[in-house]
Amino acid sequence: MSKINKLFDSELRVINLGLESFSEELKLQKTEVVHVEWRPVAGGNKKLGNILNQLG
Repeated sequence: MSKINKLFDSELRVINLGLESFSEELKLQKTEVVHVEWRPVAGGNKKLGNILNQLG
C-alpha cells in the first residue's frame, strides 16, 4: 500500500488554529480535534509586532 493510501485509510485527527467554530463542527462529526486559540502577534500589526519582538 502506498503512503498516500495509508494516510487516507487512517483515522483523522486535527489540530485547529484560530476559528473555534471549525473545531466544534469537527467534534459534531466525532472527529478527534484539539483547538488552539491563536491570534497574530499585535493583532497582525507588523510595526507593533516588530517593536514587541525587539522587547523580548
